[in-house]
Amino acid sequence: MLRIRHLASLTLVHGLLLSGAAFMLLPFAWMLATSVKPPGEVFSATLRLLPIHFNSAENYGFALSHAPLLRFALNGAIVCAGILAVQLLVAIPCAYALAKLRFPGRDALFVLILLALAIPVQVPALPLYIALADLGLLNTYFSMMVPFLFSAFAIFLLRQFFKSYPDDIIQAARLDGMGELEIVWRIVVPSAWPAIAAFAVFSVVAHWNDLYWPLIVITDGTLATPPLGMMLFADAETGSNYSALMAAATLLTAPLVVLFLLARRWFIAGVTMTGVK
Repeated sequence: MLRIRHLASLTLVHGLLLSGAAFMLLPFAWMLATSVKPPGEVFSATLRLLPIHFNSAENYGFALSHAPLLRFALNGAIVCAGILAVQLLVAIPCAYALAKLRFPGRDALFVLILLALAIPVQVPALPLYIALADLGLLNTYFSMMVPFLFSAFAIFLLRQFFKSYPDDIIQAARLDGMGELEIVWRIVVPSAWPAIAAFAVFSVVAHWNDLYWPLIVITDGTLATPPLGMMLFADAETGSNYSALMAAATLLTAPLVVLFLLARRWFIAGVTMTGVK
């Protein structure tokens, strides 16, 4: 009876997990299926996932020839890489200080970091836009990066990881004459790659898919990021050709899928380890 109950519970749990996974993957499967359908089958009366006639070459060829999708992807990569680099350069020393150094106001500063997590980007959007306009920095990569260069979430996530780092190793490095910054970059950071990879996935996905801020500060189509480029592509080029639109969406989503597949082990390890304390 115990064995039967155990098998039943495993079946129920795995069934629920597989159902949830299928529910989350369904939009991606529908996007991929639509990208290979002829335009006439997209709004057919019969609901079919797989097309009757495959039109993949025409749809993907139309998407690549009628919009600079590679340019959109390059813009997204530049913006995401620039944001992530500055976020890590700022967040790693800050997180280490909050986790391992003792100084007046440390706990109050950490509370402010937590409160900053509750402030959406829409709150400082107007003053940031006015400042960028006065400085003549609109329609630049920097204007798309500036609201996100300092990440409270990165500080919080890395601080949780650094809290579990052994104090004995840090103290031994201090006795050997190493400075705090040297300890951070030469000793602590090499062991923090799972947490860094976890944050990198969060950061890249968030800013690759961001439409709100680029829509405000960018009017030049050559600087458009993938979501903004998709919107311009849909309005100006494809019209009602949703097959080509889904082909473009598939091409611009593929880099994120590849990134997650490459970093999935570090991502899972980083999320798990940062939740210990």
